[in-house]
Amino acid sequence: MRVVIVVHEGFQLLDMAGPADVFATASVFRRDAYQVEVAAPGAGAVRAHGGITTVAAHSLDSLDGEIDTLLVAGGLSVPQVRHDEVLIKGLVRLARKAARIASVCNGALLLAEAGLLDGKRATTHWLAARELAERYPAVRVDADPIYIKEGNVWTSAGVTAGIDLALALVAEDHGHQVARDVARGLVVYLHRPGGQSQFSTPMEVQAPTREPLRDLLAYIDSHPAQDLSVPALANRAGMSERHFSRVFTEQSGLSPGRYVERSRAEAARRLLEATDHSQDTVARLTGLGAPETLYRVFRRHWRVSPGDYRRRFRSNEG
Repeated sequence: MRVVIVVHEGFQLLDMAGPADVFATASVFRRDAYQVEVAAPGAGAVRAHGGITTVAAHSLDSLDGEIDTLLVAGGLSVPQVRHDEVLIKGLVRLARKAARIASVCNGALLLAEAGLLDGKRATTHWLAARELAERYPAVRVDADPIYIKEGNVWTSAGVTAGIDLALALVAEDHGHQVARDVARGLVVYLHRPGGQSQFSTPMEVQAPTREPLRDLLAYIDSHPAQDLSVPALANRAGMSERHFSRVFTEQSGLSPGRYVERSRAEAARRLLEATDHSQDTVARLTGLGAPETLYRVFRRHWRVSPGDYRRRFRSNEG
């Protein structure tokens, strides 16, 4: 099967190398399963972010023939290269020849710029999800999945998620046993547990314009175990409960209850990373009360259990 990986100046090296190694390893277990080619707006040397140079054997306009998978790499240069007409027009042309289209990381923005994600559900690196949604409103963005298949279009989350995506493509092409063999050979998960949210940084909220509310957000974040009910917070802000709820939501973009729960989930995440506290203690210190509530809230926000999260992200300096 012919795989064409599209790169550009400043691309993320692992966005290309990760999937390429998956396809190459699959060809060990299933002889000559894939033929991988690298293409760019212009043939020749292409410098990745970090300085390593690869060679694109083909320019986009020179490629001919049918393509089984057209895969687009992302990178920190995507905000600049999406204005490259040769790149975008090349993607549009090659997409017509491809049985399957895919992107790694914020390469999804290049597919979106080419109109190839219109009307489709897609994912990207969690840092680029808001930009994808705001700049391309025709795309239905879901920032949590490691990868998404929507018809013949596949998109994946950040960087190493390209390996997960490629393994899923191998499973679709040659079955789960071959994909399992490839995963074992590369020492990676066949199906990574949890979603992308477990890797994201603390929540972003609108900065309130009113000083009392800015102070209140700081209070909530630094006192998770206190009474943070709407009545208590409204009293602290000197407002009626109804007026407080309306103003808080308008100013922060979240309801008081939603903000408090997310803030407590953030506090629990920090304690799981940096301390040896039991889950019972973490639940008590963060105002979540019981381990059952901690588990439920943590799963809702990070799509992974507190125990699994601690095993993956526990700091040895805790």
